Amino acid sequence: MHLAKAIKYINLSIAVLLVLFAATAYWYVWRPLAKTSGEIAAPIAAEATIERDARGVPHIAAANWEDAIFLQGYVTAQDRLWQMDALRRLASGELSEVVGAAALNSDREARALRMRRIAEAHWRTLPPADRVVLNAYARGVNYFIESHRSDLPLEFTLLGYSPRPWSPVDTILAGLQMHRELTTTWKDDLEKRLMLESGNATLVNQLYPSRSGREVQPGSNAWAISGKLTATGKPILANDPHLDFSMPSTWYMVHLKAPGLNVSGVSLPGVPCVIIGHNDRIAWGVTNLGFDVQDLYQERFDPQSGRYLFQGKLEQARLETEPIAIKGAKPFSFSQWVTRHGPVIDAEEGRFLALRWTAAEPGTYQFSFLDLNKAQNWTEFQAAIARFPGPGQNFVYADVDGNIGYHATGLLPVRKNFDGDVPLDGSSGEYEWQGWIPFAELPAAFNPERGYIVTANQNPFPANYPYRVGGAFSPPYRSTQIRDLLTARTGWKPEDMLAVQKDVYSAFCHLLAQRTVAAWDAALDKETTHKADLKEAVELLRTWNGQMEKSLAAPLLATLLFQQMRWSLAETASPGRGGLYSYDMSPWVVEQHGREDMLLPALGKAYEEGRKLQGGLLKNWNYGAYNELEIKQPVGDQIPLAGRYFNIGPVAMSGSSTTVKQTTRKMGPSMRFVADLSSWDHSLNNITAGESGQFLSWHYKDEWDAYYVGRSFPMQFEKVDVKAVLRVKATELGK
Repeated sequence: MHLAKAIKYINLSIAVLLVLFAATAYWYVWRPLAKTSGEIAAPIAAEATIERDARGVPHIAAANWEDAIFLQGYVTAQDRLWQMDALRRLASGELSEVVGAAALNSDREARALRMRRIAEAHWRTLPPADRVVLNAYARGVNYFIESHRSDLPLEFTLLGYSPRPWSPVDTILAGLQMHRELTTTWKDDLEKRLMLESGNATLVNQLYPSRSGREVQPGSNAWAISGKLTATGKPILANDPHLDFSMPSTWYMVHLKAPGLNVSGVSLPGVPCVIIGHNDRIAWGVTNLGFDVQDLYQERFDPQSGRYLFQGKLEQARLETEPIAIKGAKPFSFSQWVTRHGPVIDAEEGRFLALRWTAAEPGTYQFSFLDLNKAQNWTEFQAAIARFPGPGQNFVYADVDGNIGYHATGLLPVRKNFDGDVPLDGSSGEYEWQGWIPFAELPAAFNPERGYIVTANQNPFPANYPYRVGGAFSPPYRSTQIRDLLTARTGWKPEDMLAVQKDVYSAFCHLLAQRTVAAWDAALDKETTHKADLKEAVELLRTWNGQMEKSLAAPLLATLLFQQMRWSLAETASPGRGGLYSYDMSPWVVEQHGREDMLLPALGKAYEEGRKLQGGLLKNWNYGAYNELEIKQPVGDQIPLAGRYFNIGPVAMSGSSTTVKQTTRKMGPSMRFVADLSSWDHSLNNITAGESGQFLSWHYKDEWDAYYVGRSFPMQFEKVDVKAVLRVKATELGK
């Protein structure tokens, strides 16, 4: 009898716990999910609808573009509010306020770049028409925040804070953060200076080329092919920009429809309009240009008074001081001097380096994406991107009339007598920028005779270009492989482009393997003694086809071999500093300057390193176990026991930095977009995880499986398979 009572009480306790768990999950996790059906009222001019398809993509139909942008802000906040808030905090250096001292270094770096101050200055000079766009978006975000204070996403509950209202300055900050991620080259300048300090200048300079001479002109991956290469006779455009992985996904898919506006594609959470996509007439994609838009200036500076020398005269730097709030601790007082060149971001051992960056140039910011979203032809497209200030991008274009085109964009500084690849003398006045390269003189192409345009971060500037060119460009392997694949046949269809986007052949690693095998064979002919255990490694490389597949051993050996060759070349150029060298063009440098006598010693070291990583049996090595990806949700990952649910991986990844499917342990294709100019509904798009950042949403990571294997989904545009409809009534305030 006592046992029966005990079991009864245990069962009752379990039931109570389950009810409490279910109630807690409902209140904090399920209740905040986006409302996707029914009806709401909002301050817009006229009734609108938000239709959601099977992937949760919002298709917004409004009476005017301003209402459409308002509702874009609203639906993005529904799905991604915490991501938006985290992004503006990351950019402005305010993460410590909600997560504690662990984020202080991140906040200090953002404050050093003056990100919020730059955004505020840009807002003050933004053209009035552009202000209207940013204001409409901010109103939509804030309408969601204020109407959902009691049911905010779980991250706010776990971290114990509520978001402040969204402002247009926050939108500018979100854009600046992308600018920062894509244009930070000043650390490369410091790396090269350190290499030069203890090295041979000629050899060190060989390590840092800006071009290979084999660029596919014009120079992430984006391409457009004309109708002569497609099955329909109309162009196809493809784009898969490479960025750091994140949870939620970097991109948010949206379709905006209003009189004069019908555009679909991906947006950045926190930023209005479609960044990459198509409207009813044109399609476009982007890749990072890589042009150097940052220079370091070594100032002759007195840190006590803030005075510094410029062209023989003393000038006064401005001291900026501000507190950084830290959760659970006293605020940190952050101070920094700012010279005519920018903030002094590096100050040690009597050296004071100030950073000039195009993103910080006063009066240069414009928001041109609404114009781009409305553009109907090549002329209007060019007019829109001519206003785009940066980060510098390669824009690829196609239209329903059968045209394809390309244009580089962004504010690119004119350097008259210097390259800016090492810190400059800030006192002489001889290394100042002389304005910007005119848009009309940037690399461009329209309907090239060959019928294709390819850009894969390679240098798109011709060798005889009238302006100095420098930057973090990519070697030619990806662009060449894309060109070779596209021109190998005709009759291309949209779905065929996925095979190109997920191609993992590395011409560089294959060549390096073949050269190493040839060096082995040549040495054997000379009766040179070799380590017997290297023979197996050589035979593995001999039979390998250059595919960087996750299940193979050869890609791992080739990767380690490249790293050893890179280190050896850098160490020869600058003894003791070889470990610093990680330049984007380093595979090309190894191809051009790696000597035959380096190959077998490098193979030996690579083999030994591989044995330490994956054991002595070469046949059991697995490249995917080395090139392993895990995408962590920064807050959900911290939840005990359940944390792994919120993440993706760890998973093995095929591809490398020199394959079309460019993947590393932290970076890869951030989405895959294919536009069919013959039928918009045959276009394809796939982001990495899913539309929603809400943990219990069906769309939290429902796209990952397709992304991982290289499948995709139709972009519903003219015909939408509606799964839910939210009707938005106009309140009196909006009329």
